[in-house]
Amino acid sequence: MAASGLRARLGRTFLLQAAFISVAAIIGVFLASVVLEGVLIRQALREEAAHFWAERSRDPAFPLPGTVNLTGYLDDPPADLAGLAPGYHERTAGGAETVVLVGDHGGERLYLVFDRSGVGRLATLYGLLPLAMVLLVLYLSTWLAFRASRRAFSPVIALARRVRELDPNAPQPARLDPDTLPGAADDEVRELAEALSRYSQRLAEFVDRERNFTRDASHELRSPLTVIQMAAGMLASDATLSESGQRSVRRIRRATGDMQELTSAFLLLARESETGLPVEPVSVNEVIEDEFERARVLAEGKPVRSAVRASCRLVVEAPEKVLSVLLGNLLRNAFSYTDAGEVVVDIDPGVVVIRDSGIGIAPEKVGDMYRPFVREDSARRGGHGVGLTIVKRLSDRFGWPVTIESQPGVGTRVEVRFPEARIESSGD
Repeated sequence: MAASGLRARLGRTFLLQAAFISVAAIIGVFLASVVLEGVLIRQALREEAAHFWAERSRDPAFPLPGTVNLTGYLDDPPADLAGLAPGYHERTAGGAETVVLVGDHGGERLYLVFDRSGVGRLATLYGLLPLAMVLLVLYLSTWLAFRASRRAFSPVIALARRVRELDPNAPQPARLDPDTLPGAADDEVRELAEALSRYSQRLAEFVDRERNFTRDASHELRSPLTVIQMAAGMLASDATLSESGQRSVRRIRRATGDMQELTSAFLLLARESETGLPVEPVSVNEVIEDEFERARVLAEGKPVRSAVRASCRLVVEAPEKVLSVLLGNLLRNAFSYTDAGEVVVDIDPGVVVIRDSGIGIAPEKVGDMYRPFVREDSARRGGHGVGLTIVKRLSDRFGWPVTIESQPGVGTRVEVRFPEARIESSGD
């Protein structure tokens, strides 16, 4: 589309240029014809009359003008001219167009009749025909210039088309090699093509590094976390472990679970696309129930009431892990920052609302919470300062708008909308 647009703009530019010059030339010839037939004819008649009277004063027998186009009468004009007053008159008679000059001199009246039809033929012959030749040369030069400009721009158009067709997941720097471009690429085009080729090469290397990182990190980070989780589970089942040891094990298990979720979220966001993540119908209700139970341990020992209320069942087409990470982060925040009161989740058609009576956030600081490593209370456990950043990025990627309303000392209300969710009866 860009290439055809450039060609079209070039064509329109040259056509407009030719049209403007053509109109200017036609107007010029028309004005010249008007001047020739109007001003020059009258000037010629005036000079002819002055010449006649001058010669007449020297030789009373000087003859009246009588040529192919000019006829003179002295005091005895044809009947159709006899009533004309002194001055210029334009007349049409017998299919001929004439200009008549009537003038008095020494008691005599001179009539000069000029046939202007011949002037019109001369204007056509010596005006329009040269104009046609000029326009023909103009159109030919415009067409040649357009062809030359197309050849000059063809490497740029081809380069733009190849850049547009470039696949970020599989860049091919060789396709941007200036030696493969059609036409004769000048130095500027070659420099641009070489720069794009180098950029494509760097992009290909970046894609390889990203794939290698996500593959290696998925294995190298998750494996030790799984070992820690299993070991903590075995310690928790040891009846001989003291109460303080049990508390330490629970903290280890919570921290390990958080790290597993954080690792999953980072690996997900590091991918350019969702390749490898199965997209399937996922029940938002079931994900909330699972994440709600996992997050509720953060409120152990605190007077916090919690509940999930569902007026319907929401089903979305998405990777289940994405939904777990997004909702899990929001639920952990709600329980982490609530010391007393309640945490309630409402599931309604197309929307999930999480309310808490926690410490809240100043309204002017809500936007800052989306930035990495920003926390309302850095002394609290259960977060790493990147939860809402992850939520924001997942929300933008999957089209699930998130709205946060909060007041210090009152609590926070988080609304997550699922515009394309399928709504089913809560009894299904």
